[in-house]
Amino acid sequence: MSFKTAQIRRTLLGASCISVLAALTACTSVQVKNEEADKLQAAWVVLGEQGQAIARAVTTDTVCPTLVQDGMLQTMATRAPMETLALRKTASKSEDSKPSAFPVLTCEAPLPATVKTARIAGRDLPLPKPVAQKIIVIGDTGCRLKSNDDYFQSCNDSEKWAFREMVQTAARFKPDLVVHVGDYHYRENACPAGNKECAGSPWGYGWDTWQADFFSPASALLQAAPWVVVRGNHETCVRAGQGWWRLMDPRPLQKGRDCAQEQNDMTGDYSDPYAVPLGRIGGEHAQLIIFDSAKMPIKAFAKTDTAYQVYTEQFKTVNKLADAADFNLFISHHPVLGFAVERKKDGDLKIYQGSLPMQDIMQGLNGTRLFPAKVQATLAGHVHLFEALTFSTDQPVQFVSGNGGSSLDAPLPVPLAANSTPYNEARLDHFSNSNDVGFMTIEREQPGWKFQAWNKHGKMIEECRTDGKKTECKPAAK
Repeated sequence: MSFKTAQIRRTLLGASCISVLAALTACTSVQVKNEEADKLQAAWVVLGEQGQAIARAVTTDTVCPTLVQDGMLQTMATRAPMETLALRKTASKSEDSKPSAFPVLTCEAPLPATVKTARIAGRDLPLPKPVAQKIIVIGDTGCRLKSNDDYFQSCNDSEKWAFREMVQTAARFKPDLVVHVGDYHYRENACPAGNKECAGSPWGYGWDTWQADFFSPASALLQAAPWVVVRGNHETCVRAGQGWWRLMDPRPLQKGRDCAQEQNDMTGDYSDPYAVPLGRIGGEHAQLIIFDSAKMPIKAFAKTDTAYQVYTEQFKTVNKLADAADFNLFISHHPVLGFAVERKKDGDLKIYQGSLPMQDIMQGLNGTRLFPAKVQATLAGHVHLFEALTFSTDQPVQFVSGNGGSSLDAPLPVPLAANSTPYNEARLDHFSNSNDVGFMTIEREQPGWKFQAWNKHGKMIEECRTDGKKTECKPAAK
């Protein structure tokens, strides 16, 4: 063999080895990606203060997955580790409670405003748009299993718990943003033996219940658009607060604020308001103001109550935030100006006014309008109905979108009794409601805004249009 022939052979062998090595590396990379994808339980984008986008992921892996932003690789940071939290006092009896198990990592990474593409384990993440023109609003979505009320919803029946079907319909609307007005988690206690309607359901406050009650059925909307999440009374520390802080809230997770220990609940149960910009169309800059009303009671506070002082300062923050935009939508779980309803044992309906403690504090700050002048609409849940209320007095339009799938309330009669009002200083101009499972859409027009309510099949229930301070509503044609 000549020297030249040997040299060629060595060159070819070297090239072959390099090719084999490249192929092995590629195969290993694919295998790693497949393993990441198999262990990934959920991936979504949540918007925080001033619209900061945060990529979130939940995985059964022992390390956080890789986030790919515009082709650049980044390992996500651990927000919450795998752990089982010690049993603490809950809203249920001790025999109906158990420790909260989270055999998953919660991971996160901030997304720059300039990012064009983002992906986790092969899943594309929906990114915020400079102007959010179509918003989906849902609320009160989980399947109720509650021993204290002896109420066990049919979680295994998609007609009787229709959250997933509603989500799939809403996702077809191709929103720019999704807003959840609170109460994600309802499976607090075990399904009774022999009850086929909820047999096999997870319960308690750990990951398995969060997955069944929210992440699995909500997946189509989690993939469709970034989310703004509002805390409900079901996510207080004595209920699903541990999962709320680990999984949902856009703020950093802090020890002592995580609802792990009862002595820290005064910290874990309250959080400051913040704004999420919606962009500018023409000369109008719009934003959402997110208010955590999770611990709001039924009766007004005593002025000496610590919570009264906390909420007063928070409503002062709302006033400051509202000055930064031309059009503000105030969002809390509890409706300030909506009605609540309860069916009594004799079958009659008892109708309640809006949130008395919120009204009391807000009137002290802003007079009978309750809201600062630049708040033109307010959204809420808590009441398991859709409601639309407009006023001939100077209060903003109130929408309630609490018909997301949890056990529904009885609808209120229309028309209501003469002089009915959710607030003593307000004169009701229009009221409508529905207990069909459904959602709302909010769309920006030039000029004005369009609010529409839809049932789970995508049939319109009601349409309202807002231009400046004037809102007109009309039911959809039957």
